[in-house]
Amino acid sequence: MNHKTLLAAAIACGIAACSQAPAPPAPAVKTAPSAPAQPAAPAPSIGIDLAAIDHGVKPGDDFFAYANGAWVKAATIPPDRSSTGTFFEVFEKAEKHTSDLIRNAGASNPAAGSNARKIADYYAAYMDEAAIDKAGLNPLKPELDAITAIKTRADLARVLGSGLRADVDPINATHFHTSNLFGLFVTKGLEDASTNMAYLLQGGLAMPSRDYYLSTDKAMVAFRGEYKDYVVALLKQANIAEAESKATKILALETKIAQAQESLIDSEDPHKANNVWATADFAKKAPGLDWNAYFTAAGLDQVKQIDAWQAKAITALSALTAHEPLDGWKDLLVFHTLDGAAPLLPKAFADLHFGFHSHILQGTPQQRERWKRAVEATNTDLGDAVGKLYVAKYFPASSKEQVQAMVKNLVAAFDKGIDNLVWMAPETKAKAKEKLVTLNVGVGYPETWRDYATLEIKPGDALGNHQRAVAFEYAHQKAKIGLAVDRGEWWMTPQTVNAVNLPLQNALNFPAAILQPPFFDPQADAATNYGAIGAIIGHEISHSFDNTGSEFDAQGRLANWWTPADAAHFETATDALAKQFDAYEALPGLYVNGKQTLGEDIADVSGLTAAYAAYHLSLDGKPAPAIDGLTGDQRFFLAFGQDWRSKIRDAALRQRIATDVHAPAQFRAQTVRNIDAWYAAFDVTSGEKLYLAPDQRVKIW
Repeated sequence: MNHKTLLAAAIACGIAACSQAPAPPAPAVKTAPSAPAQPAAPAPSIGIDLAAIDHGVKPGDDFFAYANGAWVKAATIPPDRSSTGTFFEVFEKAEKHTSDLIRNAGASNPAAGSNARKIADYYAAYMDEAAIDKAGLNPLKPELDAITAIKTRADLARVLGSGLRADVDPINATHFHTSNLFGLFVTKGLEDASTNMAYLLQGGLAMPSRDYYLSTDKAMVAFRGEYKDYVVALLKQANIAEAESKATKILALETKIAQAQESLIDSEDPHKANNVWATADFAKKAPGLDWNAYFTAAGLDQVKQIDAWQAKAITALSALTAHEPLDGWKDLLVFHTLDGAAPLLPKAFADLHFGFHSHILQGTPQQRERWKRAVEATNTDLGDAVGKLYVAKYFPASSKEQVQAMVKNLVAAFDKGIDNLVWMAPETKAKAKEKLVTLNVGVGYPETWRDYATLEIKPGDALGNHQRAVAFEYAHQKAKIGLAVDRGEWWMTPQTVNAVNLPLQNALNFPAAILQPPFFDPQADAATNYGAIGAIIGHEISHSFDNTGSEFDAQGRLANWWTPADAAHFETATDALAKQFDAYEALPGLYVNGKQTLGEDIADVSGLTAAYAAYHLSLDGKPAPAIDGLTGDQRFFLAFGQDWRSKIRDAALRQRIATDVHAPAQFRAQTVRNIDAWYAAFDVTSGEKLYLAPDQRVKIW
């Protein structure tokens, strides 16, 4: 799953198959009195997988298990995946569609330099294993030679600077888990609504997060042993001498890097991140690294100021470059170069990479078929080129219009919810409403597409194509520094099964690929659509008002628009929600960190609240029909519960607890326990495990 951080909040859902065929009536559940069923003029598709429900579980004891239990018992995780669920099902649909487009891109012999030609050549090069095997390590020779040539600290700074790359994942922007020592993110300034600024982010690790190096948890300690074995094996595969001793030094240096990094929770605090430094002052504020050499090599020497997002980490990492032996840095850089390129190196390297990063760290038994990896890589490096084809074939204008109408209802429901907040002062409400009015919502695809004219894609050069695509993206992001902000900029491609909130742009993106069944079905019952995609839309709107989003005003500036009393009430409510999630045990002895997942949990509660209100607005005063023995409210909440259908391997779950700000799916489904209407819909009473007294139910927006 994915995650909301500094500049973005995203949701990635696992839900179950949409039951389009007639299904037997569900066994009765306790319900509150409901409106009589409407005359049976053709009923809409229910859009819920009735066969997935486990009627042996009370909704009030475990709503995830009630909504999904039968499916969980029968589901098998594919051998090439770390998890499964409807998120995976929808991903597979999008993958099939994009693979058809990508594999057929060259069928009409497109002109040289065209997007179709680039797509065809990129995919073909990735699939050409013979050419990759023949090339060996030659594509890495320039990088490896530059590392070998390091003789001074200035040389080290130049190599590190030349390796700086852009982080273009808004979901994980603040924990740039890359082997590059730093990462670059470009977006508007925290306090400047008009101009794009460069942000420097901590990096330097090959494993997923600092916890993998520092945690005393037995599983994490075991991972470190496996990691050292992997480092040794990769170095030996590259015929590097003294692999054992070098692996020991590499792990020791990475451990010091992990100790220097800031935690995920601290990294999410925009106030701690508001550290705009003149580039000339980096040498004084973060001594150790030759910053002049670094910024020149990175092409940032003309940039006047940069935000040091994790200032303490940047200072500590800079010090390490001065104090740790040069040979240790060279060994680390060689390993990181091999590790980063391994998927596009000869098979032995790719297999080693999969064996550690996917099999050991995530428990995935089998590597994905090469064509699937090729499709994923093409989607990543030529995203808008593929996306333009995807939208033309798979996203009708009628779907866009229907989702836009839902967005309008969700915004109206959220606006009405603000009016009904008895604890909020009028001046705070006015600021919240201003933010809602200026929200920029993109549905399906961007208004303008990326131009790949200057990106060179060569037949038979898989690794080179990827390297040039990464450098192309870096140049694109770097060129935005100092320019006016484009509030309509998209941070996801249309074929991405996800959604995102961008607090600094006060904008939302809902890509076309997530707008398909069972998240959204144009033919489905309104209750299902509002419970599924409506809750996702509400979730993203709510990110503008979560513990991070609420720090930004209508123009996307870091600014306090709360009265002291309102801020105190908000903090009390969110603390209660964090404690609620702290109590969820993901694996024996491993609990959710409610502070780490707080932003997502706020968005789930508030988004579900808004989606429920919007659903009833959509009924226009008419009673909801009963379908297959379920009331409208029951269908709404079941659709939400099945949003989070998933099954995950233990190793992957452990990784997500350490690195992800989303709570595991089964706990997100329990969000319903904070919504009064859920209690009435399923007649949940005191004594059932999820029951919360009315004054304990968290209500935020």
